[in-house]
Amino acid sequence: MRKILAITAFLLSTTAAIAEPGLPEKLDASISPTEMGQWMKFLTNEPSQVSSPFNKTIADWTLAKFKSFGWDAHIEKYDVLYPTPISESVELISAKKVFKATLNEPWTKETPKPKDKWLPAYVAYQGDGDVTAPLVYVNYGMKDDYEALARMGISVKGKIVIARYGQGWRGLKPRLAQEHGAIGCLIYSDPRDDGYSVDSVYPKGPARPAGGFQRGSVQDITISSGDPLTPGFVAGPSKPRLTRETAPNILKIPTLPISYGDAKVLLASLNGQVVPPNWRGGLPITYRVGPSTATVHLAVKSDWSLKTVYDVIAKIDGSTYPDQWVIRGNHHDGWVFGATDPQAGHIAVLAEAKAIGELVKSGWKPKRTIIYTSWDGEEPGLLGSTEWAEDHADELKAKTVLYINSDTNARGFLEAAGSQDFSAFVGAAAASVTDPETKVSVDARLRAKLRLGEGRDKEEAKLAAKAAADPKAVVPIEALGTGSDYTGFLQHLGIPALDLGYGGEAIWGGIYHSIYDSYDHHARFVDPGFVYDALLAKTAGRMVLAAADSDLPLQRPKAFADSVALYVKQVKHLANEKREAAEHQAGLLKDGVFALTADPTKPSAPPRALAPVPEIDFAPLDAASDKLTVSAKAYEAALDKAGASLSQAKREKLFGVMLTIDQTLAPEDGLPGRPWYKHLIYAPGRQTGYGVKTLPAVREGIEEENWAETKTYIPVTARALLAYATRLDAATALLSEP
Repeated sequence: MRKILAITAFLLSTTAAIAEPGLPEKLDASISPTEMGQWMKFLTNEPSQVSSPFNKTIADWTLAKFKSFGWDAHIEKYDVLYPTPISESVELISAKKVFKATLNEPWTKETPKPKDKWLPAYVAYQGDGDVTAPLVYVNYGMKDDYEALARMGISVKGKIVIARYGQGWRGLKPRLAQEHGAIGCLIYSDPRDDGYSVDSVYPKGPARPAGGFQRGSVQDITISSGDPLTPGFVAGPSKPRLTRETAPNILKIPTLPISYGDAKVLLASLNGQVVPPNWRGGLPITYRVGPSTATVHLAVKSDWSLKTVYDVIAKIDGSTYPDQWVIRGNHHDGWVFGATDPQAGHIAVLAEAKAIGELVKSGWKPKRTIIYTSWDGEEPGLLGSTEWAEDHADELKAKTVLYINSDTNARGFLEAAGSQDFSAFVGAAAASVTDPETKVSVDARLRAKLRLGEGRDKEEAKLAAKAAADPKAVVPIEALGTGSDYTGFLQHLGIPALDLGYGGEAIWGGIYHSIYDSYDHHARFVDPGFVYDALLAKTAGRMVLAAADSDLPLQRPKAFADSVALYVKQVKHLANEKREAAEHQAGLLKDGVFALTADPTKPSAPPRALAPVPEIDFAPLDAASDKLTVSAKAYEAALDKAGASLSQAKREKLFGVMLTIDQTLAPEDGLPGRPWYKHLIYAPGRQTGYGVKTLPAVREGIEEENWAETKTYIPVTARALLAYATRLDAATALLSEP
C-alpha cells in the first residue's frame, strides 16, 4: 500500500487524502541528502547572528532559492531592539594577581575561519553594567537553589553569582539572581553536564571543550516574545515603542557566559561551606558556596540600537481554498555558524519547498494555500516570527489551518509536540516514513521507546506507554512551552501548532550556541550523511501535503481530551501534596526539628514556612474535562461514521466549524500577570522558561501559593474547555444531520 494510504487509513478515508496517488513518493524523490549537505556547507561558512553581514546574505540567498523552486516569495523586514556587544570583561582580583577570563573561544582547524567577526561571550538583553563584588556559587541558579542557600545562611545580595547551565532556561538564572539582590551573573557549562564527563571533547569527540561557552538570550520570554519594546504589536505612529527602561522583560544586571576552563579558576577561589552532593560538578576542585575573598570585576557595554530582521515568506496559492493557509517555518539566524541549530532544520524546509515546487511544476496544485517561512531573529527572542505573527494577527487567526515548526535536528527518534488534538495527524505521518537506520517506521520505533516509560512526567509517561503498546491507539504528543518560532502562533494567537525534529541519539548539547556548532561537527557527530535531516523534510513535507489537501478537519480531539483529564488530575494531586507538605512542615518547625538536626559547626536556618493550602473547588474543571471527553468521543464517532459520505458543501461547512476551534483555548484576557500569553492549556512556566506548564494559571497558582489566582482561573480555564467542547458539539450535530 502506498505510504500516503497509511496516513489516510490512520485518520479516516478522506481526512488527509492527497489528490494524486504516489505524491509522497514524488516528494521523497526530490529530497537529496547530498544537496542538503551542500546547502549546509554554504549556510555555515560565516557567522549568521542578527545584524551580521552573512545573516542578510542568507536571507537573500533563501529568497532566491524559493523563487527558483517556483514559489512567489518576498522579504518582510522589521526593525527591532537587538543589543550587540561593545566591550565585556570578567576579572578575578586577588591581593597577588588578576586573572582575566578569555571570553573568546579557541579556533580549531575543523571550524571555518570567517571573514566576519563572531560574537564573543555574550547574552542578549542582559543589563549593561560595571560591577565589582565577591562571588557566590548558586548551583543551577534556580528557585530551589536559592531556598537551599538561605538555609545555609548565604545571601547573594550585593554579590556576583556564578551558576551552571542546566535544569532550567538560561534567562531564569540572571532573573532570579536579580530578584535576590545580586548585582551580576556569570553562567558556565559544567563538564559533568556536557563536557568531558559525557564524551570526548571537540574536535576529537562531540562534547564541549574547555574553552567553549553557550551564547544565548536572557530576555524574559516568560512574559512575552518578540521585540521587547513592542509586546503584542508592531511599532508605528499609533503604537510607539516602549523604552528599554520600561520594557519588563529586559534584565537590569550585567550577565555573561564563560567557559568551564575559566569557571574552574573562579570557583576554586571560593571559600565557605562545601556544597551539597547534588551541587558538585565535574571540575577537579572542591566546590564551595562562597563568598570569595577575592572579588570579581564584571563589565558589559552594549549597542542598544534597532537592527533589521529579514523574514523570507514564500507562497503557493491554493486552487480551491486560497483563504485557508498551511504554514511551515524554521529560522535561519544562528549565534555563530549554527549548523545543528538552526541550519539542520532550515535545509529541511528548503528541501521540502524544492520538492513541493517540483510537484506544482508537474501539474499538482494544493487545495489550500501553502506558506513557507524562513524566520530571522529567533535566537535573541523569536523576533522575526513574533513580529510577523503580530503584524498579520487578524488574517492569521481567520485563515490558518496549522503552523508546522522545526528548529534543530539530529539522529534519533521523532520528537513532536504541540496542539494535542493533532496527535493522530502526527502519528499518521510518522507511520508513513521509514527510519533510515532500523528500517522500521518512525512510528514503530517511537512507540517502542515510549513503552519504556522514559522522558516525560511519570503519569504522562504511563499514558503514552499504554497508548504506544496498542497499535490502534493514538499516542498523545507532548505539550509545548516556548523556545522556538511556534510561540507567537500557538501561545499568543491560539493557532494550532506543531514542533518537529529528530534527536535523542547524537550528542551535540555541548556545542550548542558555540563556534563549534559547525558543518564538521554536524556531519561527523550529529547526522552523518544528512539522512535524518532528509527524514525531517519527508516527515514535515507529508504533513504539509496532507494539511493542504485534506477534505475533512485534521483534529482528532480524543487525545487532547485524554491529556486534559490527566492535567486536571495532576493539579488536584499537586494541591493535595502541597497541603500535606505544609501541614507536615508546620509540625517540624513547631518542634524545632530543623534546628536540632542541623550541624552546629555550620551556619543554618530553617526552611521558609510553606503557606497553608485552603480548600480549592476543582468541580468546574472536573465538569469541563468530563464534558470535553464526552464531546470528543461523540465527534470522532460521528466523523468515522459520516465523514466519508459527506457532500462537498457539508465538508466545507464542517471544516469551517473546526478551523478556529483551537482559538477557543486562548481567550483575549490571557494569563495572569502576562497577558501576551493567552493559551490557558499550554504556556512556558514562569519558573521553568522553555518548559511547559499545562493548565498554567491554575498550576502555577498552586505552585506559587497564590490561592486567589488559582481560584480565579479554575472557572476561566473551565470556560475555555467548555467553549472547545461546544464547538465540537456543533460539528457533531452537523455530521449527524440527515
